[in-house]
Amino acid sequence: MKRQFQAVLLTSALLTPAILFAADAQAQDQAAASTETVAPVDEIVVTAVARGQNRLNSSVTVSSLSSDDIAKSAPRSVAEIFRNLPGIRSESSGGEGNANISVRGLPVASGGAKFLQLQEDGLPVLEFGDITFGNADIFLRSDFNVGRVESVRGGSASTFASNAPGGVINMISKTGEQEGGAIQATAGIDYQEYRLDFDYGGRIGDSLRYHVGGFYRQGEGPRKAGYDANKGGQIKANITKEFAGGYVRLYGKYLDDRAIGYLPNPVLVTGSNANPDYQNLPGFSINGDTLHSRYFRDNVTLDGSNNQVTRDIRDGQHPVVYAVGLESQFEVGDGWNVTERFRYSDVSGGFTSPFPSAVDTGSSIATALGGAGSTLTYANGPKAGQAFNGNNYLAQIVLFDVKINSLNNITNDLRVSRDFDTSMGKLTATAGFYKSRQTIATDWLWTSHLLEVTGGGNAALVNLTNATGQALTQNGTYGYGATFFGNCCRRSYDVDYNTNAPFASLSLATGALTLDGSLRYDFGSAKGTIAGADLGGGRIGVITRDMNGNGVISTPETQVSVIPTATAPVDYNYEYLSYSFGANYRLADDVALFARYSRGARANADRLLFGPAVSITTGKLTDSGAAVDYVKQLEGGVKYRNGGLTLNATAFHAKTEEQNFEATTQTFFNRNYRAYGLELEGGYRTGRFSITAGGTYTDAKIVSDVLNPAVVGNRPRRQAKFLYQVTPQYDAGIFSIGANVIGTSSSFTQDSNQLKLPGYTQVNAFLTAKPIDRITLSLNANNLFDVKGFTEAEDAAIPANGIVRARSINGRTISASVRFDF
Repeated sequence: MKRQFQAVLLTSALLTPAILFAADAQAQDQAAASTETVAPVDEIVVTAVARGQNRLNSSVTVSSLSSDDIAKSAPRSVAEIFRNLPGIRSESSGGEGNANISVRGLPVASGGAKFLQLQEDGLPVLEFGDITFGNADIFLRSDFNVGRVESVRGGSASTFASNAPGGVINMISKTGEQEGGAIQATAGIDYQEYRLDFDYGGRIGDSLRYHVGGFYRQGEGPRKAGYDANKGGQIKANITKEFAGGYVRLYGKYLDDRAIGYLPNPVLVTGSNANPDYQNLPGFSINGDTLHSRYFRDNVTLDGSNNQVTRDIRDGQHPVVYAVGLESQFEVGDGWNVTERFRYSDVSGGFTSPFPSAVDTGSSIATALGGAGSTLTYANGPKAGQAFNGNNYLAQIVLFDVKINSLNNITNDLRVSRDFDTSMGKLTATAGFYKSRQTIATDWLWTSHLLEVTGGGNAALVNLTNATGQALTQNGTYGYGATFFGNCCRRSYDVDYNTNAPFASLSLATGALTLDGSLRYDFGSAKGTIAGADLGGGRIGVITRDMNGNGVISTPETQVSVIPTATAPVDYNYEYLSYSFGANYRLADDVALFARYSRGARANADRLLFGPAVSITTGKLTDSGAAVDYVKQLEGGVKYRNGGLTLNATAFHAKTEEQNFEATTQTFFNRNYRAYGLELEGGYRTGRFSITAGGTYTDAKIVSDVLNPAVVGNRPRRQAKFLYQVTPQYDAGIFSIGANVIGTSSSFTQDSNQLKLPGYTQVNAFLTAKPIDRITLSLNANNLFDVKGFTEAEDAAIPANGIVRARSINGRTISASVRFDF
């Protein structure tokens, strides 16, 4: 059935050019042939502002992507959508989640989106965007439910959202304003994945409307894993009751998805640190393969209660979300407008993916681990029991296996506003209160293995025996813990983070000038317990246990990590004040100048635990400043709109504090950064041709570092000086064709500024045809030219063996779709 489905779509895609050729003459008559342009409808900003307002009257930097814009970029994840937003650096190399996302040079010292908040319909997906192994994008999917994506960089994000001083990206759902829907079937042409999307919305009566949609997909995914690595889907629905002066909306979401998570993979690097040449290892493609394998599917480990379990590695990134919410706007009293948003999300799941702690030839690893004369044999797969060639590459795998017991969160944002007519102009006053509770409860169940490095999802586990005949592995397992990381990181924690934030703003519109100011006071607490041998204090983290039940203790069974029963408390409070002041001057109907200064902050969450900042005896902070990191930003620019031409330019300067912890390197950070630059965005439409483009130049550096002063003055790791995106399109009505080009200049792998990550340009292409009414055929290519685009690397310099552990964007994937609108 799958092959028949794929064949139908492939045939449709191959017929598309013929259909286009035959129909082009008809399109010439149907489409306007003149170059006359039509002025776009004024855009209303609704994200991270007091009230919805016209973009040209707003002193914030905002961009938006429509559902059509999203489709053109050929995204395979939400991170690939975000790359098309100016000022956003979205490292879309982790699969459908686990992306590192930053804005305007603000750092990514560890992972996730620390200073940037991801939202759905105006409320955060998670209160913190960088929860370890629980990045917010893991729990976010794009489908036909999305009406548009809106982003605000800097500015009022500091005062109209908590923990989001860098900005907000908001995925806004359709709510049934337009009657109708669509169903679309998509199949991979050169990769194995099959997906069905649908949505429908409209009116039930004069004052009642609804929308429902979702997707389901299954397949190996964009890389060769050896099994169906992506499997699951989502359904969302909302219903809106309109009444005089407002509306009330109820909505729900159910997400249950298994999506493979790609961590760094081995790549051969020659040349110099300043001018490196990244090449595939023999038999392993850095952008088409992964260390996942059909022969590496089960993880025998101990759970959070130290009971033996077998966990399925194929679960990958496994978000399970049940969410319900309410949104309402209405008028009360004498002109007061009330907006209420509430959501409760039950969030659980897991994160499992292999991380290479070291990669080398088999003989080198055998000698390093077992001594001279050690031998290697295949532990499973078609060569089980045969000798492993010592010249082939072998990876020491630490399997990141994390059980997410709860990331439940409840959020409420209530605000009231009113317009007042004064002698100086219209004064808008807004006041509100935000409340959230975010639970972070996870168990870290890591193990260590030896795995051959080969592509196609065919890597087998490997056994090691020393010269005396002693087996140092058990079915390819070297230790039942993070043995290659010094047996660290067997952890369990359950902490609740309460956030409270009253906020207020005033905006005065007087003629062409608009002035606004806003304040937000966040205060909160972290309360709970943590457990793990990393806390020290005599806690024992490694025991001996018969894991296979054969009555004999093997060497790996003497390296079994457990979670100590002794827990440590977490019990501290934090507070911070944010403010933002802006001015916007409308020079003419189509030109506006703006400027803004803001101070915002971000409360540190679970990455602060297990470090020196929290006392393991009292749970209080040992460093009162560690709980909060501040961001100060100055920005100003010009906005221009005339007919089919749109131009926006924003200059920015930011100072950032950063305290963080990185799990893969066991490294703490405590430093300050500064960044300045220029952000450009524009679009032009004439007749059938349109183009949108954006570019961001950033000069960032580390200005102080408490723990590692040697990096002061260097550029932060993975921070490119220039990012850009360009999307040209030709639309003839009956068909359209275009490309989405994403690019970046070079950056450094680490803060020491030695090894470079080369710049790259990725081209995504799309072709759609409408041969008959309501039917759309599409051919969609992601990374058309199959480039290697490196987003991060673990190694600061080229190792002696030339093998670097790095993450690349996915290679070329081409899909075909058939869509029916009704």
